[in-house]
Amino acid sequence: MSDLGRFIRGKRFTKADFEDAGIPCIHYGEIYTHFGTSATSVVSHLRRDNASGLRYAQPGDVVIVDVGETVEDVGKAVAWLGDEPVAIHDHSYAFRHALNPAFVSYIMQTSWFRREKAKYIARTKVNTLLVAGFGKIEIPVPTMKEQERIVDILDKFDAVVNNLSVDLPIEIAARRQQYEHYRDKLLTFKEVA
Repeated sequence: MSDLGRFIRGKRFTKADFEDAGIPCIHYGEIYTHFGTSATSVVSHLRRDNASGLRYAQPGDVVIVDVGETVEDVGKAVAWLGDEPVAIHDHSYAFRHALNPAFVSYIMQTSWFRREKAKYIARTKVNTLLVAGFGKIEIPVPTMKEQERIVDILDKFDAVVNNLSVDLPIEIAARRQQYEHYRDKLLTFKEVA
């Protein structure tokens, strides 16, 4: 990956630095819990007086976590597709490159990538993958047209899966209600005079 782009490590910020509005940021923990393959908006903001001490992912960068409780957590990534730079925490890197950012993020979700990164993870109290390890991982680089085609297909699958996870509980609740309605109708009898 080091031949394909460069890694920019984020800068530390703490809970005391957060506020409701201000500098958009991605905390590394949010990459595990809030973001999917790509993002165009953030959930957190930092105080504006911190601006000069921060490091930023630019639109098109891939924000990658360098630590995790499990090997699977390390290297989780989100393609930043927002319109403005976003501050990133020091437990993450902005990977700046000329590839399709969503393609890179999808690649980093594959079982193949998990096996490759596992070779370079330091397994201590917290699993860590430093920039030197990320840099050694080789990823496939098809043409830009092919990257875009792959992203388009995977985005469509992702949309279907996410719709199912939202719509399925609603559909199950509707079927239960329908069942209860017909059960009550079928089991309601006129009183015999």
